[in-house]
Amino acid sequence: MAWIVLVLSGLLETAWAIALDRSAGLSRLVPSVIFVVALVLSMGGLAYALREIPVGTGYAVWVGIGAVGTALVGMLALHESASLPRILCLFLVIAGVVGLKFFH
Repeated sequence: MAWIVLVLSGLLETAWAIALDRSAGLSRLVPSVIFVVALVLSMGGLAYALREIPVGTGYAVWVGIGAVGTALVGMLALHESASLPRILCLFLVIAGVVGLKFFH
């Protein structure tokens, strides 16, 4: 269960990062509310998952999921650069996250 919560919390990290960007410095109400709610849920889920998963592994997986998710949303929906080197780097992050899970 802790791993499921950790993955969901990592996805919520993507949500709050995108909402923070869209909030224009917390000056737009709806994205600001989404940011705060997603942030609280993401941190709460991380805290819950760290009851069973070592902090080094859990935090790295959480950050990796959030970073890859945010970069993918940026490339697919926000017209950020989707260069081959950038995509290869994302695969390296994913490989690291998977490795941390399996060698936990």
